[in-house]
Amino acid sequence: MGFYRLFFLLVLIAETCLVLAQEEATAIHPSVNVHYITEPIMIDGVLDDGVWQSLTAQKGMHQNFPDDNLKADYDTEVTLAYDDNNLYVALTCYAAGGDFITTSLKRDYDFFGNDNVTVLFDTYSDRTNALVFGMNAYGVRREATVVNAGQAPSDFDESWDNKWTGEAKRYDDRWTVEMAIPFSTLRFENGTQKWRFNMYRVDTQNNEITSFTDIPRTRFVMDMGFMGDMNWEKPLKKTGKNISLIPYISSSATRDFENATQLGTQGKFNIGGDAKIGISSGLNLDLTVNPDFSQVEVDEQVTNLSRFEILFPEKRQFFLENADLFGSFGGRFANPFFSRRIGVSIDPETGQNIQNTILYGARLSGKLNERLRLGLLNMQTASIQGDGDGVGTPAFNYSVATAEQRITDASRVRIIGVNKQAINGGDFANSDFNDYNRLLGLEYRLNTDNNRWVATSSVQKSFSPNLKGDDIAHTAQVVYNKREYRFEWAHILVGNNYNPEVGFAPRKDFVIVSPEAQVNFFPTSGPIASHSIGFDSRVFWKLGKDDNIHITDFGVEEINFDPFWNIAFKDLSMLNFELSYIDLTLLNDFDPTRLQDEDIFLAGGTTYSYLESTISYTSDQRKRVTTRTAANFGSYFNGSRYGLSGSVTYRYQPYGFVSLSYSYNHVALAEPFEPVDIWLIGPRFDLTFSKKVFWTTFVQYNNQLDNLNINTRFQWRFAPVSDFFIVYTDNYDTAEMANFGSRNRALVAKLTYWFNL
Repeated sequence: MGFYRLFFLLVLIAETCLVLAQEEATAIHPSVNVHYITEPIMIDGVLDDGVWQSLTAQKGMHQNFPDDNLKADYDTEVTLAYDDNNLYVALTCYAAGGDFITTSLKRDYDFFGNDNVTVLFDTYSDRTNALVFGMNAYGVRREATVVNAGQAPSDFDESWDNKWTGEAKRYDDRWTVEMAIPFSTLRFENGTQKWRFNMYRVDTQNNEITSFTDIPRTRFVMDMGFMGDMNWEKPLKKTGKNISLIPYISSSATRDFENATQLGTQGKFNIGGDAKIGISSGLNLDLTVNPDFSQVEVDEQVTNLSRFEILFPEKRQFFLENADLFGSFGGRFANPFFSRRIGVSIDPETGQNIQNTILYGARLSGKLNERLRLGLLNMQTASIQGDGDGVGTPAFNYSVATAEQRITDASRVRIIGVNKQAINGGDFANSDFNDYNRLLGLEYRLNTDNNRWVATSSVQKSFSPNLKGDDIAHTAQVVYNKREYRFEWAHILVGNNYNPEVGFAPRKDFVIVSPEAQVNFFPTSGPIASHSIGFDSRVFWKLGKDDNIHITDFGVEEINFDPFWNIAFKDLSMLNFELSYIDLTLLNDFDPTRLQDEDIFLAGGTTYSYLESTISYTSDQRKRVTTRTAANFGSYFNGSRYGLSGSVTYRYQPYGFVSLSYSYNHVALAEPFEPVDIWLIGPRFDLTFSKKVFWTTFVQYNNQLDNLNINTRFQWRFAPVSDFFIVYTDNYDTAEMANFGSRNRALVAKLTYWFNL
């Protein structure tokens, strides 16, 4: 079957599934009223203001866990009010007693293991994106965004940060919350009188998760298919300027001990900043000049035993608001835009990733009207000079344009264009780079009421010099999700010349078909709240366009079949069993351990079939000591593998926690491979001296990289969204003959302040 015949057949299958998915009954949702006020409110967590005394609170929360067929044992009451500047939220969370739990006093706490309550606002009623504001019983705040209708854990992003206030007060039988959220923090349509709303709460004493709307046990409580209406007493209007300036100054001392030409510590002073300008009530312009991301938390390393690159999430604040507009096209095998590609380049001498200075950038994103979202991004990086004449990396300009048009309440169409352009490429004639790389993409998305049907279909085409033909990627996914069962069909096609340099495509020249199924059970008695049995599967076919000599014409490259049994207990602990069958043909020489001598590898063209089992357990997160453990054992290529991974955490309430994450794998392959032990160990100390002063230390030892990393960060939030940071980073070479020598070291101090004009 030809490449394009297969492509159009897959597109036809996807579109047929999308059409079949569009018939769905409309559910009835509860509603809450928002009252206009003129009296002032003191935000202290005590609900004694005259406003709260005069208004009637909304009651009647539903259980989501452990039993989604009951009302809440201990209710939560909500009252909403607003004036010309702020939205006010009052909450009363009833409880069996006053023994409330918090993991720490640090902002952005974990959902589990905390007494906490969260409100969600779908300000455009688009069923796709929501702003989230939460607080726990100790008055610790968190804010986040929900994208893609809240269908996966990755759709919840707590990296988003903004300016608002809130306090909590604890009593013997309840705790109360007051929030004041400025309208300048929110995005909405002028003149609107209705948003969509939900609220959910974790009650640790009664071991109960409850929500404002009735959400099935098998869904996430952030699922935007289950939201109520939020009715404003009179139309909303945005008044006044909405401009924020966020300048910073930083000073650093660094030393690269592996650079023989660097004989001493290098000092550097930086100044720059961001600006946020509200163009309209729904459209925001973000500007950045000489951005500095030194305070961003270090990535948590993982052991990589796969053949492909691993994706790490974006944590830099500038890229986060409306990030789904830019980064959620396609999927993990064919994503046209991945913001972490900006500010990273390839060292022309070592071939390794290195930091590439961003000079400036601008991003316009948000809603043009109730149905149209728009995103425009432009970033400029500096060039990197190499040691030789004409060696180095040119400056690059990155541009992205994207739009999302809502067609019906359930469906929308999205387009994206990406351009990476070398600016002074002629000065680097001896370096290997493309003068340009471009991409166009089109995507259709469907979310029916209650998200029973969720479906996507996309097509992307890249444009690069000297790469013509076979440069298309197509992805499609259709999910049918009910309380009792879940079915999914997905397929992906990635051409050999599909080349998203500013995106993510870990493998090419393949088509994958991936059906999944899951059946859910809900015992009426005993310790189990629910359990699920199902399977995931993937079959990869090689398209045969990359001149690989081992699979030349549409042959099967890999088969994965993963049956599982997941058990959720009523104490919030979880137990999972998974069996993985893998059958694959290596296309290239490969050392799975990455620790053997250079001449020892599994030869390309060889075929392997192996079976592996995994048992994982997560303990009750309400306990002072909690664990997450996974044990794996079985065959692996032509040998065997067993391992243990997880974490142990001790909570010292309310001042923080100490944890140890670990990953151990013993890999024994046939001769001439040497058996190896692969270790990744990461102790973490997270201390909160108050709600404004935090200290985090993270140590990571990784013998795959022969590296020990130490990262310690002190943060003082001296004003809302304004911080002073001190960050120390050190890396040591742990190879046998390296004598634990220092590789590089940095000490950074940074001060940032948020001005509202």
